Amino acid sequence: MSNSSQALSPVLPLTSFSNVLMFLFNILLAATIIFLNVSVSLAILLDGALRGENRFMYMLSTCLSDVCTGVSYYYAGVLDVRDSFDSPTRTYYIVPTFLGLSYMAILAAQADRYHAVVSPFKYSQRMTRNRTLLVILACWVYAFLIVAANNLVTIGVAKRITSFGSLVGNILTVIIMIGLNIQLFVIARFHLEREPPSEERDSKRSSVYLILVVAVFFLGTWLPIFCHVIVCNFFGTTCYTFKNEGTDPLRILPRVNAALTPILYIRGCSGLRATLLARVWRPRCGGVGGGKRVMARC
Repeated sequence: MSNSSQALSPVLPLTSFSNVLMFLFNILLAATIIFLNVSVSLAILLDGALRGENRFMYMLSTCLSDVCTGVSYYYAGVLDVRDSFDSPTRTYYIVPTFLGLSYMAILAAQADRYHAVVSPFKYSQRMTRNRTLLVILACWVYAFLIVAANNLVTIGVAKRITSFGSLVGNILTVIIMIGLNIQLFVIARFHLEREPPSEERDSKRSSVYLILVVAVFFLGTWLPIFCHVIVCNFFGTTCYTFKNEGTDPLRILPRVNAALTPILYIRGCSGLRATLLARVWRPRCGGVGGGKRVMARC
């Protein structure tokens, strides 16, 4: 990040009521992202039952990347920052990478739920805890290798890499995510309904519906900027750009999603919610249900 004096000025001059509101909104958004994602991360780390299930590892990865998004937004969103390759206030591609990591984690979680429900026996054999952690680690390593590559080459080459990668990657991953959403909906709506009632069936259905809702909200907040990037790269034109990151609605929406995702996790998973209330937000209340362990069902 640059030490330029531009980085020290607020996102907008604090000379009007609307500008002050925008400034305060970005501060509140960053704080909300950090608070909610740290809370969910702690709940998962403190509960052995949650840590023992693969889907919570993907949740944890999403939350950790979103915590980094929230922290970095105090710079990229609260201050007058334009995060482009030739900007003196650029973040050297690090801040967008945190958002990309969240994207990869949700996509991997969709594939994980699809595999777990369609082929539960093969899933239990193949996707051990260590392999799941290796998948998550591979996502983080890959993301920062791209960061290194973009910072080791010239700006012109980095722009070409990013343009091509964004165009191809965004189109492919959005198609995959939508396809997995459709498949998961069909499974949850029709296949699981035919199974005899049981706690295992309810757990599968709840976990599938949760990742479905998370993915739908994700697509809703990310598709505008995806379409913007794809169209601009496809036609090779210079699209309209806002003054900085903190006033660009296309870049604010993914940050809003970083605050929505942990809310959806908490709302959709009873085990996570119980641990959060008992051990993170109300640690002095003696637990939930007289200290009984709540099954990690979601």
